[in-house]
Amino acid sequence: MEKKDLKPAGVFKYFEEICQVPRPSKKEEKIIAYLKAFGEKQNLETQVDEAGNVLIKKPATPGKENLKTVILQSHIDMVCEKNSDVQHDFLTDPIEIVIDGEWMKANGTTLGADNGIGVATELAILADNSIEHGPLECLFTVDEETGLTGAFELKEGFLSGDILINLDSEDEGELYIGCAGGIDSVAEFTYKEIDVPAGYFFFKVEVKGLKGGHSGGDIHLGRGNANKILNRYLNRIAAKHDLYLCEIHGGNLRNAIPREAYAICAVPEDAKHDVRTEVNIFASEIENELAVTEPDLKLVLESESPREKAIDQDTTARLLKALYAVPHGVNAMSQDIPGLVETSTNLASIKMKPNHVIRIETSQRSSILSSRDDMANTVRAAFQLAGATVTFGDGYPGWKPNPHSAILQVASESYKRLFNVEPLVKAIHAGLECGLFLDKYPHLDMVSFGPTMTGVHSPDERMLIPTVDKFWKHLLDILAHIPAKK
Repeated sequence: MEKKDLKPAGVFKYFEEICQVPRPSKKEEKIIAYLKAFGEKQNLETQVDEAGNVLIKKPATPGKENLKTVILQSHIDMVCEKNSDVQHDFLTDPIEIVIDGEWMKANGTTLGADNGIGVATELAILADNSIEHGPLECLFTVDEETGLTGAFELKEGFLSGDILINLDSEDEGELYIGCAGGIDSVAEFTYKEIDVPAGYFFFKVEVKGLKGGHSGGDIHLGRGNANKILNRYLNRIAAKHDLYLCEIHGGNLRNAIPREAYAICAVPEDAKHDVRTEVNIFASEIENELAVTEPDLKLVLESESPREKAIDQDTTARLLKALYAVPHGVNAMSQDIPGLVETSTNLASIKMKPNHVIRIETSQRSSILSSRDDMANTVRAAFQLAGATVTFGDGYPGWKPNPHSAILQVASESYKRLFNVEPLVKAIHAGLECGLFLDKYPHLDMVSFGPTMTGVHSPDERMLIPTVDKFWKHLLDILAHIPAKK
């Protein structure tokens, strides 16, 4: 398949365009300017609020003026992850699209189809005057991936629609009517720098080749956590030898399962053969544990140039024990919806910061608010026992499913009419902005759907091209069957 053969042509045209526009979370200025220019070029009412959210309104096609107003919504930021051997600056470089059979992916980076394909779909509808629809409001929100900032700061009165269709789901043929809420928990250790004694062997140990993925949508798949794996090895060495930890880094974003991690350490010279032997033994064990889910897992140990300073050993001991104790993964499955993760936690990143601070970011999700908070408190307790200070983010609410939703009925009937099969109606463990929209606009009737994507939030992200056309046809049919205002 070649780019010229992609259908629907309008959607893929705009998707390719926005792949040229840098749009990391919290740095969306260029894509905001692009959207504003697009709306003005189309002679459509375009507004940008204080947060940077963009709203483009399109009047109803003749004869459809009496239909309820529909809000189409996508977020404009993308997760910026790349493989360590790839040279790419997400602030300046375009995403390089690769077509692999029926799949679209990027060259060693995240593709940004989450949620760029939703953005492109809205643009294609706004630009095409042959599509039948009632009054439309196309909402493009900022910073969904690292804080839901756009949804949090959305003001009452900015929107006037009755129905909201979120275009940020990742399994074609599935309609989502609920999502988990979440909260971020951040632990910080303050350390002293100490001298590394003479006669020590320095080495770098790396964990790489993991699949990573979305900490909501993929947390139940049993994939490895690079931070956890690295820490297991460091604990083994620390139990046998006088270990000095000079540097540690793992993971990146709070909502991505960490794929890579490394540490630079020192042990007495006479222990250097043992650390090599131990990494081979441990690699064999962990490869056996994760043989199915992580076939490309690699543990690499190499000699490293000497470092003068290290983290003091008391802090090192407390850090390594805390990382061992803090949970990661699924904590509970839903008792109401079979197969749905109810509560989970992600040990997302470990980073050394200025002023002798080691910062560990985690995130907790749950469809039950009290369970979300309980999981966050569990994480806090593990870190506080080790002497870290812990802070929580603001958190965001879940979206309680409404199986009697009118727009759900329209979307379900549309799918069955088009494809002669019933869609699956689900809730999702990942967070969507819909819960926050309900806080500001409690009257909204909402549904979420999208084309099929896998590996989101990682360089393995890819989108199944034929499902984009089905998603497009489904959305247009829904817009043609929106009920009239009462």
